[in-house]
Amino acid sequence: MGIISWIVLGLLAGATAKLLLPGRDPGGFIGTTLIGVAGAFVGGWISARFLDRPIADHFFDGATWAAAIGGSLVLLIAYRILFGHSRR
Repeated sequence: MGIISWIVLGLLAGATAKLLLPGRDPGGFIGTTLIGVAGAFVGGWISARFLDRPIADHFFDGATWAAAIGGSLVLLIAYRILFGHSRR
């Protein structure tokens, strides 16, 4: 997959992570989408490095999507812990 595919995947993974973890985020929509893009990269790296599951070159691979959404969820939770209080 190229960089554009990773960005699109990250945008969709960030939106999915936001749906799975509702609440107020500091930074709003743009911050959440940037976290989604970064989460796609982080999730893919973790999957390839530690789980011995290399990321496929196919955009519609389920493991790629799971890694991207998982990475987005991890970064979204960390972002909320570090930079904001979503339970005000």
